[in-house]
Parts: sequence; C-alpha cells; structure tokens
Amino acid sequence: MAPSPLRRLLKQLHPYRRRLGLAALCSVLNKLFDLAPPVLIGLAVDVLVRRDQSWIAHWGPQPVPQQLLGLAVVSFVIWSLESLFEYLYGLLWRGLAQDVQHGLRLEAYRHLQQLDLSVVEDRGSGRLMAVLNDDINQLERFLDNGANDILQLLTTVVAVGGSMVALSPGIAVWALLPIPVILQGSLLFQRRLAPRYAEVRDRAGELNALLANNLGGQVTIRSFTAEDWEATRLEHESLAYGRSNRRAIRLSSAFIPLIRFAILFAFLAILVVGGLQAWRGAIAIGTYSYLLFILQRLLWPLTGLGRTLDDYQRAMASTRRVLDLLDEPVGVRSGLRRLPLTAVRGALSFASVTFTYPGRRPLLQGLTLEVAAGETVGVVGSTGSGKSTLVKLLLRFLDPQGGSLRLDGIDLQELDLRDLRAAIGLVSQEPFLFHGSVAENITYGSFDATPAAIARAAALAEAAGFIEALPRGYDTLVGERGIRLSGGQRQRIALARAILKDPPVLVLDEATASVDNETEAAIQRSLDQITAGRTTLVIAHRLSTVRHAHRIVVLENGGIVEQGSHDALIAADGAYARLWRVQAGLRADEPLRA
Repeated sequence: MAPSPLRRLLKQLHPYRRRLGLAALCSVLNKLFDLAPPVLIGLAVDVLVRRDQSWIAHWGPQPVPQQLLGLAVVSFVIWSLESLFEYLYGLLWRGLAQDVQHGLRLEAYRHLQQLDLSVVEDRGSGRLMAVLNDDINQLERFLDNGANDILQLLTTVVAVGGSMVALSPGIAVWALLPIPVILQGSLLFQRRLAPRYAEVRDRAGELNALLANNLGGQVTIRSFTAEDWEATRLEHESLAYGRSNRRAIRLSSAFIPLIRFAILFAFLAILVVGGLQAWRGAIAIGTYSYLLFILQRLLWPLTGLGRTLDDYQRAMASTRRVLDLLDEPVGVRSGLRRLPLTAVRGALSFASVTFTYPGRRPLLQGLTLEVAAGETVGVVGSTGSGKSTLVKLLLRFLDPQGGSLRLDGIDLQELDLRDLRAAIGLVSQEPFLFHGSVAENITYGSFDATPAAIARAAALAEAAGFIEALPRGYDTLVGERGIRLSGGQRQRIALARAILKDPPVLVLDEATASVDNETEAAIQRSLDQITAGRTTLVIAHRLSTVRHAHRIVVLENGGIVEQGSHDALIAADGAYARLWRVQAGLRADEPLRA
C-alpha cells in the first residue's frame, strides 16, 4: 500500500525540519496568547464580583483598582506577544512555503530532464506544466495558511478543552460532546473529498494540455479555419473542469452547517447548565463568564475546518501528482567514466544493436555498423526503418535492449552522459529555437562564445546574409519556437549552433527534409566545410543530401541491407537504387545514371 500524500510530503520537508518546527512553535504560542483574553475577562469579572476575595487577591491583598491595573498590564503584554508571534509565524510559514515551492519545482524539473523522452512525450507538456506550476503553487498556498490553521485548531482544542475540564468537568462534558461528532464528520468528508479533488487536478492537467497544444498550433488551426471547433473543445474541457470542481465544492460546503448545529448544541448546554450552576453558587460568576467566552473560541474556529479541510485535500491531491513525478524511475542513467572533449577522436561502433518500442514490432535487430573517426556516413531508408532511432540511441535518449554502442571503443553506458552529449552536435529535422535573440540561439550550449565566433559559425552555416538583413541583426528576437523566421532560416541557425559547439561528432537528423532547394544547397555547401576531419552521421530522407558521403548505408527490416558509395550503390541496382528512382520520379525499369 502506497504511503499517504501527507507522509510523503513530510519526508520531502525533512531538510526544512528546523524551520518547520520553529514555525509550528510560533503558531502554537500565538494561539495560546490569542486564547488569553477570555481568561482576562473572567478574572476581571471575578475581581468586580468578589473584590478582595477574588482569585487575584489570593496572591496578596490588593485594592480593586490595583487588581484591575495589574490585569491591564498583563493584557498589554499578552496582546504584544500575540502580535509578535503572529508576525513571526507569518514570516516563517510564508518563507518556508516559498523555499519549498522553489526547491520542489527545481527538483521536479531536474528529475524531469533525466527521465526517458518517452515518459515526457506520453504525459504531454500541458500536463507536466500543470504539475510543475499549478500543483506546486497549490502546495505553496497550503503551507502559507493551511498548515498554520490546522496547528492552531489543534492547539485551541487541547488548551481550551483542558482548561474547561480543570475548572468544571461536569460542564466540560457538554462542551466537548460535539467534538467527536465533528471529527468523525471531518474524516468522513475527507475520505469522500480526496477522490473528487484528485479528479479536479486531473481535469486541470487535461485543460492545460489542450491550451498548450492549441497555442503551439495556431498556424494549423487558423489555416484550417478550425477556430470554432477548438473553442468548442476548450469549452467542453473547461466545463468538465468546472463540473469536477462543483462536485467537490458541494460536498465541502455541506460540512459547515453540520458543525454549526454541533456548536449550537454545546453553547445552549453551557448557557443553561453553567448558568444554573453559577446561580446556585456551584461555580463562580467569573468562571461562568470564562466558560461562555472560551466556548466560542473553542467551537467557532471549527466552522473554518471545512475550508481548512478543503485546502488540505487540494494540497494533498497536488502533492500526490508532484511526488508521483519525482518517483518516476530514471531509465537512462549516466555512467561514471569521464571523457574530456579534447580526447575524443569520434570512432563510432554499433554492435548487434536490437531495439523495440513498447507494444510494437522489433525495429532494429542485430544492427552492426562501424564508423571510422573523421568519416562521413549517410544513413537512408524508408519511413519507419529506424534511422532517427539510431540518433536517439547514440545520444542515449534511449538504451538498446541488446547489443552495444561505443565511442572510441568505450561503451556509451560507461560514459558520463554530459561528456557523451558534449561530444555530439545534433541538428534535427525540426530545430527548436528559444524565445530570444538570434545570437542567444546560436550560442545555446556555448554560452561564453565571442561575437567573432558567433559570426564565423553563422557564416559557415550560410546564415550570416539573412541574419545581417534582419532589423536588429544578431539581436533580433526570433519569437517563440522561432516563429518569426522561415523554416530554412531556423534550420541554418540550428546548424550554426552545432558548428559553434565544434563537436568531434556531428549528427544531422533529416536536417534537409523540410527545407527548400536553396536552403538544402546552402546546407550542403556548409557541410563540405564543417565535416572535414569530423565524424559525421547524416540521417537523410533526401538522397541528394548524402550523395557525396564517404559511405552510405541503407536500413531495411531492422538491419543494414546495403552499404557503399553513391556510385557503387547505383551500379548495384538494389534497395538504394529503388529509393533513388522514387525520388527522381523514374519508373522501376528505367535505367539510372550515377
């Protein structure tokens, strides 16, 4: 059985235990001083009724004015201390909430970056955003107020209940009788509220996912005139979220009337039973006054139990989602062997590599490929043949189920992940540009690069011309995901980023699949320069991209069916030749020219 969210949260708060204990102490002391005024009122009534026989007078005979003056001084001190501890607990709880929020969000994000990409893809960016933002904020709100409310409520029950029992056990029974009913009702409501708030948080994740998806797909939505359809989808998701929230609210709202009736019963009992005992002289008038006043301080805060319980359940639902993300196991773990960048030659080896995606047929079966240091190898094949999977395996976004991959003779699983990935420059089919300037995107990962190095990388990528023509040149903002640039411009900036990184191994994953002929020609010219003396793996759909590679390998049915130079493969008239005919628009029986 999984531990409760509260227990998991307390374990998470262990590094903050000293601050947590200090904040809790201030909350308790504040409540104790806050409960003092009814005691002072009871003592004042006792002084006026019994004069020199009052409880205060037992400490030494004093005139009534002096007794009242002494009470005034004590009241001033108590009010001052109550205000001081209120300030301190507010400061401590809010500071703790901010630090926990910051630490938990950072820990969750760092953990997320280590998870398999499949986990991130399956959960979706919108749902993960809801966890990292909304759920952690919900936890912060609970630590801001809810934890203090629960502590002060418990302090009130213990302190007030204990004093009532000490002064008049017979009356205290009537006052405390409703509390078990309230607590039992609280537990019942808590059990029924928990699944409802879990559903609320799930619905919030679905809504976030839809919003994130739609904001990223505005071009498609507008070009297909699907605005109304998407607005209707959003309306349905928003209404579903609202319905889940209302179901939880209806249940939590029904809690307060139950408490009010329990409080009314206790108040009437004290009013009548206590009044009769005071009338008969069984208890002092001051004691009766204290019991009436303190009963309100005991029972009325319980009306806020519904809200506190509501906040608690929301926080626990959020806590469960955040901690579930933190408990997600890391599939690809870093090795311990360091590999300095200057020591990397770039020889690659795929030895009997087998890989299968869950629930699918085997993709790679015993694939073996040797790439010499400094060699340029093109990898081609039909869609779904496993070309891009090779890249993911090389960068260890995934690990094979069988066989091994090596860099300079070292198994990739032995290498420190940061060292491995620092040695490989990747340019993908859909390059990701961050919202920032052109220069910031080129220097991503090479953050200390000089302006001269940036300009050189842009020139090699044949991007300098269009960059200098932009309104602010290298300082021009590219927009979210580079939306202000064309696809070819984004691709060339991504290539400049890889050039600036200056890796021993360069991987182009369908880098020309979505660009125009002019951009492809520009990238091809760049490759002629930047691949010299560098191991390069070119994954290509367009065969013209790999025509001048040292060697071309053809993937089919989970393995390599052909390899050789372009001319040799054309002459062999096999799988590569068939692909070339398709792209050239030739018939299957039409002769080819290398």
